[in-house]
Amino acid sequence: MRILVTGGAGFIASHIAEAYLRAKHDVIVVDNLSQGKEEHVPRGATFHHLDILDPGLEEIVSRERPEVISHHAAQIDVRRSVADPAFDAKVNILGTLQLLTWARQYGTRMVIFASSGGTIYGEENTLPISEEHPARPQSPYGLSKYVGECYLELHRALFGLDAVILRYANVYGPRQDPKGEAGVMAIFCENILEGKPLTVFGDGSQTRDYVFVSDVVEANLLALNMKGFHILNIGTERETSVNELIHFFEETLGRALPHHHAPSRQGELQRSCLAISRAETTLGWRPKVPLSEGIRETFGWLQQAEKSEVKT
Repeated sequence: MRILVTGGAGFIASHIAEAYLRAKHDVIVVDNLSQGKEEHVPRGATFHHLDILDPGLEEIVSRERPEVISHHAAQIDVRRSVADPAFDAKVNILGTLQLLTWARQYGTRMVIFASSGGTIYGEENTLPISEEHPARPQSPYGLSKYVGECYLELHRALFGLDAVILRYANVYGPRQDPKGEAGVMAIFCENILEGKPLTVFGDGSQTRDYVFVSDVVEANLLALNMKGFHILNIGTERETSVNELIHFFEETLGRALPHHHAPSRQGELQRSCLAISRAETTLGWRPKVPLSEGIRETFGWLQQAEKSEVKT
């Protein structure tokens, strides 16, 4: 297949583009490099340094005629969405709608859409949350992702464009940038390497569902074979609190880690955990990487990356 990957120089999508190439697909990457890094674009992919809001993207879609678009380019920071909801909507809603318009005009068969299981459902006491749960986003970011999903469903009904919406839990792993992308895992890794105390917002009891990036990549590979319209949670069905996460790091490193508490952050959920039975049934997918192993791999990668930066 010919596959266009937006945001393909970023943390998650660069791994996905790499996997598509290994599977012998033709891959075109579009990224404005505001968060991604050009060195993460896999060798063998055609790279265009371009924002998804740039009208020039239409020429690329019309020329390349991708059969599948993997849409990962987005404004991903919950806090920025609260501070500047207009910018969040411009990128995540208008950018997605523009891409969908070109997709149907130039023969794209399917769009795989990176959505957010961690923010779309809102606060819910009964966990894990299934896809049948109503959307109750509590931040502009969660709302903008949900609106993107609605436009995909509408394009399926009006124009026959297939879509697979993957509602990610909290994805972590190598290439996650502690300075440029949201992600407590990468931030904790960097603070540990720099000898800084860890900052815990609130009392540390807030939970997330942490899924390793290679498991997310596998879901994106399996999604290529889908037809129709699907919404699928991609997580682990396991809650881990920030306090427990610190304990995992301490076990991995074999030492206590200093940490301090700061006020809770506006717009962030207290608990989040995704049910994955639909992905198991529909995709034949289950996560494989346990949290302890994922932490070791993430910490080891960032440690090596920091050593490389020092040398250069």
